Amino acid sequence: MNEQQVGLLGATSLTGQCLIRHLIQNDWRITAFSRQSIAQDALLHRQISWQQLDRNKIGAVSGGIPNWICAAPIWILPGYFDFLAAHGVRRIVALSSTSRFTKDTSSDPHERKIAQKLAHSEILLQTWASAHAIEYVILRPTLIYGYGRDRNITEIAKFIRRFGFFPLLGGATGLRQPIHVEDVALACFFALSTFNLKNRSYNVAGGEALPYRDMVKRIFEKLDRQPRMPTIPLWLFQFAVRGIGCLPRYRHLTFAMAERMNRDLQFDYSDARRDLHFSPRPFNLTTEDLYGANEQN
Repeated sequence: MNEQQVGLLGATSLTGQCLIRHLIQNDWRITAFSRQSIAQDALLHRQISWQQLDRNKIGAVSGGIPNWICAAPIWILPGYFDFLAAHGVRRIVALSSTSRFTKDTSSDPHERKIAQKLAHSEILLQTWASAHAIEYVILRPTLIYGYGRDRNITEIAKFIRRFGFFPLLGGATGLRQPIHVEDVALACFFALSTFNLKNRSYNVAGGEALPYRDMVKRIFEKLDRQPRMPTIPLWLFQFAVRGIGCLPRYRHLTFAMAERMNRDLQFDYSDARRDLHFSPRPFNLTTEDLYGANEQN
């Protein structure tokens, strides 16, 4: 068996866990790094070596790790440049987000800050990689969902299950392209293993563009609930978001998210299809996507 070596940052993230399966299936040996503690008995596999991530304690590096994937947010990467260099990085695939484009003019200062962090981190990676002759590929997914662990589709589903309805602002006609986490993981894998591809950035989106209203309707249908999507006036929506935001589970919801319900957030991924064999699935939800493997009821 011809195994290749890859270092994986953010290995316990949703995308990281999906990536591990694809890497194992394709005979890659993985050094998996995570800031979280690792339950070794649950994650044992002969192709995986788990390590607690500590950029300040690099330790002895035997043989080096030339290939890397960062499944953690791209803004963590600059803090690990020395760590990666010590491990002999020559190629890296990093996950950014199309939020760098969709949130850059948000009415929410926190969202604008996220967009700025994403854009700045991409520039830092490109500059550092170019200065050290390191190949890079940056992937920018759209709305990620899957396995009941995302904070997008799963959160809408949880809201519906708790309250029995989901409020919409206006017609909620803005187009969305939800992308399944497995398709994100596959894009990362092909970006890593297509060795003649380097120093590129790609937007990767779901295989179907649908209005926000229809996206929410499909979640109702998969939950076997009658769609209840009242149209809320602007002033009342602002009030409702502030009220819901008092609950810890929904503290991340903002009025700016609602404002985007009527804005098309659609991205062309033809270059990813051409270069990465990227062929994402349409938005066909499964029960596991909404509840997770251990929460179906």
